[in-house]
Amino acid sequence: MKTTTELSELLRRHTTAFARVIDADLQSNVVCRLDFTAANTLLQQTDLRDTEAFNRAVNQLLAEQNATIGVGGYFEDRFIYRRSEHFDVAAESRNLHLGIDIWMEAETPVYTPLDATVHSFHDNNNFGDYGPTIILQHELEGVTFYTLYGHLSRKSLEGLEVGKVFKKGDRIAWLGNYPENGDWPPHLHFQVMASMEGRSGDFPGVAAASDRAHFEQICPNPNLILQCPLLPM
Repeated sequence: MKTTTELSELLRRHTTAFARVIDADLQSNVVCRLDFTAANTLLQQTDLRDTEAFNRAVNQLLAEQNATIGVGGYFEDRFIYRRSEHFDVAAESRNLHLGIDIWMEAETPVYTPLDATVHSFHDNNNFGDYGPTIILQHELEGVTFYTLYGHLSRKSLEGLEVGKVFKKGDRIAWLGNYPENGDWPPHLHFQVMASMEGRSGDFPGVAAASDRAHFEQICPNPNLILQCPLLPM
């Protein structure tokens, strides 16, 4: 397994090789950065267990910036997971977001940035979880790594099988709507992993603060693939 640093250097060497992950130009002026930390006063005042109210709040945040697409989240310390018992547990709650979210309309097509095979897939059907999820396996310079696509539509899983081959730029899925997408406002959770650590169909997208160092060694910045200028690389 490569470390995050080694995998990040590999991805940087191939910045011109990636196809779009989602059917949107993340360098356009309709894209804005969204903050889901405790500093977001609108979300603090929203009943986040009410997904329709949560969705209205996200749309308001976009409208305030004259945007239709929101991005952000890599290692962001978020308070929003308190809405779900899946993350907010009696021990240490998980708040650190390990991927990048792209908030936009349901049914938006999702693509693979590189040639890929299907590693695994699953409908993680818990309130606040990923919902339908696809994990792809890639190889660059002989190095194997993985990308995860969460909050998809259920139809995205139809006809899939482990080992199915996709070429770079092939459509692999569509964004789901709530409640089938894990009961979230429509968005894509995109994450990169150097190792699956023996998991299948799922991988933590949110971590406890005490596990930060561990996941920093596994999950490089997805913006090395997305290349959105509003986000650090």
